[in-house]
Amino acid sequence: MSRPPPARSGRPRNTATLAVTGGTGFVGAHLMRVARAGGLSVRALTRKWRPPEEGVDWIEGALDRPDSLARLCAGADAVIHVAGLINAATRDAFDSVNVGGTANMVDAARHAGLRRFVHVSSLAAREPDLSDYGWSKARSERVVAASGLDWTIIRPPAVYGPGDRETFELFRMARRGLVALPPRGRFSVIHVEDLCRLILAVIDEPDTHFETYEPDDGTDEGWDHRHFARTLGRVLGKRPATLPMPKLVMQGASRVERLVRRDRAKLTADRVRYFCHPDWVVTARHRPPESLWKPEIRTPTGLKDTAEWYKAQGWLK
Repeated sequence: MSRPPPARSGRPRNTATLAVTGGTGFVGAHLMRVARAGGLSVRALTRKWRPPEEGVDWIEGALDRPDSLARLCAGADAVIHVAGLINAATRDAFDSVNVGGTANMVDAARHAGLRRFVHVSSLAAREPDLSDYGWSKARSERVVAASGLDWTIIRPPAVYGPGDRETFELFRMARRGLVALPPRGRFSVIHVEDLCRLILAVIDEPDTHFETYEPDDGTDEGWDHRHFARTLGRVLGKRPATLPMPKLVMQGASRVERLVRRDRAKLTADRVRYFCHPDWVVTARHRPPESLWKPEIRTPTGLKDTAEWYKAQGWLK
């Protein structure tokens, strides 16, 4: 797989080394690339051995292995906790990774004497009673807020960009000419590179301590599902039909997928509840101040660049 486009970010002023979890995932991999382009060194957690990379010190371990988290934090200046579970069959699984893993990371930071802790949460935390995923992210935020560290919480909405496998399904449907959508509603999006710029921007800004931010692409009132699908179709040179799916239909499809794919099912009942919520638009009062950060990538441009990346990798045909 080829690398995404070059980064466009400066480096934080005082921080030299970041301790990063989730560096092998979609957001984490982009974050490490942007950080290294800004002259930062990265210590990153990995479950499996990875070949050496310039500017990256890979630490073999996991969120449930405190010894590896201690090694990750040793000598770092700040923690960026990106790792998390976005799909699981049970609440206990979400709790173990998203809550327990965050608590372990907080403990490791405290034991290492690290004060700065940036927690990448999710907009889903705003609705903890809606899904097990949102419940776990809300609990992880409470763990961070009670940590005694100099924390900042960032709640991204839907994140897209080169390498993402979650929104890729929308690209594939648009390419084929028919996009199945959740029921009527609105949502916010953000390009992964803009998200990474915000994460790095907050690190050395004391005014961002103890703040929770909800960034997006700058679109007031977010995107209507159908409008977004048609915009995606235009960048692909298509005019896709859109098909809003009633919640009952999505629930039925979820049950079928569960029977067929069992623990590998992606359209879980939890995700159906999440997808069918009508308002995933960022809260205006939680938008980062423009003096700190503002999005640089217009969504139509970002979608087009992402589609080209998918095509170049052979994902989109």
